[in-house]
Amino acid sequence: MEYLKESIGEFIGTFFLVLFGCGSVAVSVCFDEYHGIFQVGIVWGIGLTLTIYATRNLCNAHFNPAVTISMAVCRRLPWRKVPSYLLSQFLGAFTGGLAVYALFHMNIAAVEAAEGIVRGNAESIRTAKMFGEYYSFAGISMGQAFLAEAAGTFILVFMIFALTESANVGRPDNAMTPLFVGLTVTTCLVLIAPLTQAGLNPARDFAPRFVALLFGWGQASFPDASGGAFWVYILAPVIGGLAAGLLYTKVLERFMKKAA
Repeated sequence: MEYLKESIGEFIGTFFLVLFGCGSVAVSVCFDEYHGIFQVGIVWGIGLTLTIYATRNLCNAHFNPAVTISMAVCRRLPWRKVPSYLLSQFLGAFTGGLAVYALFHMNIAAVEAAEGIVRGNAESIRTAKMFGEYYSFAGISMGQAFLAEAAGTFILVFMIFALTESANVGRPDNAMTPLFVGLTVTTCLVLIAPLTQAGLNPARDFAPRFVALLFGWGQASFPDASGGAFWVYILAPVIGGLAAGLLYTKVLERFMKKAA
């Protein structure tokens, strides 16, 4: 029963995270309603805040494999729960991607028709970026993109540990923690998005990208032919998250406990 409850929570939370976040990108592309990274970033942050409040009584409200793996390695989550968490996150993100496509598919088609975009060709990245992230469009190398995604996820996971661990006496009240986690996401997006669109979450990137693949974007669903979808948007966030969790629990937390 515990596994089911937590799986439902992770599924629902990741679903709404993708729906709010990717939906805001779709609105920006289809209707030109957002002007600047901050406006899209604040929607992601508010969306995450709301989903944490809505589901944290069901699960740990990770919604991100990089967070889940970091928590497991740092002994904040039993390893036996990791498979159900990851599966729920990917299914939630995939369903969220489907919901975004269902809501905006006619508007996406209208943009493609108006701009002469052939879905599946290289120029269709313009609409595919509603689902998955890209770094090559900004002239960014894979190495720089890898570093950016690892660094952004490092910041995110580090702040999650700092905002939730009891050793940090300066952490906010538990009732306010989701708000600060959401603001962290917004800040990371504003910092990293010009480089990679700021995935920072393997489930959020891969599952909606698979939705784009299913609905005709083909090879344009992926950022390059060199495996960037894996190296940059799956492996780099996991490495960045692990580095943050280990730094916090193995070094900083010990100093905090001694100070207390």
